[in-house]
Amino acid sequence: MHIHIVPNRGSRPTILLRESYREGKKVKKRTIANLSHLPMPQIELLRAVFQGADLQPAGLGFVVERSQPHGHVEAVQRMMARLGIATLIAGKPCRERDIVLALIAARILDPQTKLATTRSWDTSTLAETFGVADVDEQDCYAAMDWLLTRQDRIQKKLAARHLKADGLVLYDLSSSYFEGTTSHAAGNACPLARRGYSRDGRHGTLQVNYGLMTDDRGCPVAVTVHEGNVADPTTLMPEITRIKDEFGIAQFVMVGDRGMISSTAIATLREHGGIDWITALKSASIRALVEDKTIQPDLFDETNLCEIQHPDYPGERLVACRNPQLAKLRAHKRAELLQATEEDLAKIAARVEAGRLTGQDKIGVAVGRVVNRYKVAKHFTLTLTDTTLTFARKGDAIAAEAALDGIYIIRTSVTPERLDSASCVRHYKSLSQVERAFRSMKTVDLKVRPIHHRLSDRVRAHIFLCMLAYYVEWHLKEAWRELLFTDEDQAAKTTRDPVAPAERSAAAKAKVARRHHADGTPIHSFQTLLTELATIVRNTCCTSAEDDAPTFTVTTRPNPLQARAMALIDTLAV
Repeated sequence: MHIHIVPNRGSRPTILLRESYREGKKVKKRTIANLSHLPMPQIELLRAVFQGADLQPAGLGFVVERSQPHGHVEAVQRMMARLGIATLIAGKPCRERDIVLALIAARILDPQTKLATTRSWDTSTLAETFGVADVDEQDCYAAMDWLLTRQDRIQKKLAARHLKADGLVLYDLSSSYFEGTTSHAAGNACPLARRGYSRDGRHGTLQVNYGLMTDDRGCPVAVTVHEGNVADPTTLMPEITRIKDEFGIAQFVMVGDRGMISSTAIATLREHGGIDWITALKSASIRALVEDKTIQPDLFDETNLCEIQHPDYPGERLVACRNPQLAKLRAHKRAELLQATEEDLAKIAARVEAGRLTGQDKIGVAVGRVVNRYKVAKHFTLTLTDTTLTFARKGDAIAAEAALDGIYIIRTSVTPERLDSASCVRHYKSLSQVERAFRSMKTVDLKVRPIHHRLSDRVRAHIFLCMLAYYVEWHLKEAWRELLFTDEDQAAKTTRDPVAPAERSAAAKAKVARRHHADGTPIHSFQTLLTELATIVRNTCCTSAEDDAPTFTVTTRPNPLQARAMALIDTLAV
């Protein structure tokens, strides 16, 4: 028997099941059935049966040998290709470049130590995608050393891409601690490791400081690693020199916090020429302006922002701001600290009165622990002897500090023609973009800390690698704004009250409230979207269970959300 198809002009062909037979010496055919009503897939299946094909139920014809998460790797690889990360690192392909690209992707997808990374990146398609299946941790260290030699060239390319003449440059400093038992006395500590002000809250641990430079949007451009006890202002001028000499930008506006751009630094900036700044005054400077009546409460009766000049700041503009919500918060916090201090001091006084604590030195140590814990010693008068302890609040000092509640002053050399007062405040607050970058690099996504390396150059390479990973992640978050809980209305930032606490747009609040898009798909965080993409799996299959059977790959078909995520990467403007 066989299938016979008879064409019909302008209509569906006639499909007949026929068989051949002999009548004497003649071969004749007869029709067994008319199969025209059957769909073509079934017709083809019957034809295969009549031709002797060995058909099996679906799923029994091949064996899945391995399944590896793939979608999240593809998303990161697509964005890296979109940004030209490979050519950014090195113009020509080489093994070191492949390893660095794989390390960047691994830092985004599964941040671990280099040893753990090489043990785990074969659990997804990362190793195959970047061609590093045979790479071990020593290869990673060698690639990091190679990357560090190219850091200046890479950062110069990033600056050319994102920084512009007469534009804004954001700069801030952070720190990260070292993991494990290390000490200089034992000789196993990194030369950069020092004890200093810990922004991680790990007081007494060895740490390293690093400064991050970004454009006005918070997109990272450069990072510099310093010893752990270096002061913020001392790192500023080398960055200014880098921007002018290495990046070739003669005029720009440097934005830094009050601890970074100090009065001493400003005096140096004046000598350079072509450099403007936006920073803020410290509390002592604000108090001086309040005491000489330059800043008075009635300035903020009708507005929360006003611009003033002062002879102590020649050629500069001072933008005074008062945030009522911040004032309430600080007043409430101060009241709690004062009350907690009084309660603990009262307990010590009771011990002294009962004779359980005697001696001026011992009483002083106990009192010191309390006032140092809450940092309000300046608001108390303390009198102690070998057998007595009395304390009282300093009403005048508390009132003087309360007068400054909610007040902060922006200090800038930018002319009003270039930036109005509100824009100066907004640009100073944009330093939160750098703080967001530090938070992402240190804890949320990339986990730059704790640092396990002990060689100075390895620490520098590790932090630079994390910056490059954040560069890719930053662009992924920009591309996926509509899929994440992120506020999509960025234009609103330029029109809302610059002094009031930042609020999300109405559309963003609605997005958070409903937690789903209009089509029912869930709204994600960055990490949960990567997890969703990881359900796109690449299956390695073979046609039988035999060892030498040929293999082929089958990749999961993306669902609409996953397809949209990939499409948004391809359409991001770079």
